[in-house]
Amino acid sequence: MKIFQQGRSRRSFLKQSVALSALYAAPTIVPSSALGRDGATAPSERITLGVIGIGPRCTYDLQAMLKLPDVQCVAIADVQESRRQSGKKLVDDHYNNQDCKTVRDFREILGRKDIDTCLIATGDRWHASASIMAAEAGKDVYCEKPCGLTIEYCQAIATTFAKTGRVFQAGTQRRSVPNFVQAVQVAQSGRLGKLHTLYASVYTPSIESAWLPSEPTPSPEIVDWNLWLGPAPWRPYNSQYVSGRWRGQWDFDSGAKLLDWGAHTLDLCQWANNSDDALPISYEPFPKGIVCTYANGVRAILDFLDTPFGDRPGWIQTMGTCPVRFEGDAGKIETGDSGDIQASDEALQKELTIKGKKVVGLDVSAHARDFFDCVKTRKPTVANAQVMKRSHIACHAAALAWILQRTLRLDPKTELFLDDAEANGLRSRVARNPW
Repeated sequence: MKIFQQGRSRRSFLKQSVALSALYAAPTIVPSSALGRDGATAPSERITLGVIGIGPRCTYDLQAMLKLPDVQCVAIADVQESRRQSGKKLVDDHYNNQDCKTVRDFREILGRKDIDTCLIATGDRWHASASIMAAEAGKDVYCEKPCGLTIEYCQAIATTFAKTGRVFQAGTQRRSVPNFVQAVQVAQSGRLGKLHTLYASVYTPSIESAWLPSEPTPSPEIVDWNLWLGPAPWRPYNSQYVSGRWRGQWDFDSGAKLLDWGAHTLDLCQWANNSDDALPISYEPFPKGIVCTYANGVRAILDFLDTPFGDRPGWIQTMGTCPVRFEGDAGKIETGDSGDIQASDEALQKELTIKGKKVVGLDVSAHARDFFDCVKTRKPTVANAQVMKRSHIACHAAALAWILQRTLRLDPKTELFLDDAEANGLRSRVARNPW
């Protein structure tokens, strides 16, 4: 990456050029921003960013990243021409220029030596393959969740990033949001006593496999349908797919929709239980949830909470989306996307004050900052590939228990189901050629 090149930086070159011009020519005015003065970051010190897939969620992510002074977005890749252009407008308007390049095929971004990092925010079907290809091309990756359609894809991401030494951040940004961080810290501190039950809210799983009606396929410049499908099985084009109707479709979505919230909420339970290097060993489906049990006896209950504001006993309804609750034999604590946090112990509740402006659970600012800081230091991010792998595998295992409607037991070392060939067969899917 250019930001780690040895020898003179562009900053030193510019400074020397200014000095020489004063001696041999008329005075040359160099903007202070080009030298990194007045709080600006010199272009030579900025981390360059290429975007792969720019829909609504990516736009939200990118808006936060554009605010970082040491990050420069230089290219947008998307298979839809309308999204490419809206992404370019967002970037160009921010920088007040016309420099952002657009491409239909994201592999053009991977081939650019001047791009350091990639923000990958395609639909689920592309997350793993694009992340792996980016790492193999020498890019660091921030990938939206769910990061892999299957257990095998999540394993492949972790293996690839360990092998290549690239930096990976899963888009599970609640690991960087203050109220969730504080709730986890309380659970790990022993203030709740011995943990026994962790609650993770999820949507009720569902599987859709019926094709939408066939429509005329647009030209590739308008919508590259073949590239949109990528590794997923072929099916006829329908405009609703590229507008977001792919969600819930088995071919395109992760874990029967369970990972939509579960990639966040079960991930937080893993963290609270100090289980980032472990997995639940059993997964038992019930009509309203799935019970995941760890080797230490702690249970993580995936509660089918289709709306956080519905009449469901046990949840504090003002917590917003993606609520989690951690319970021990001395108390419990609950939090959610509203930024609020509630403890059963009055003395503990008085300590739970978040300094500064309340941050909602969707905010990616701190999570993005952690990623780019780790790009510089080469240290693991808070949601690195190994952390992602285990929390995603736990979600996928729970989803398979629901699909098969039986208890599954998992060996946390081999990450294989015990005595269940059918479940092990569902750990992977066949990718469409050439992906």
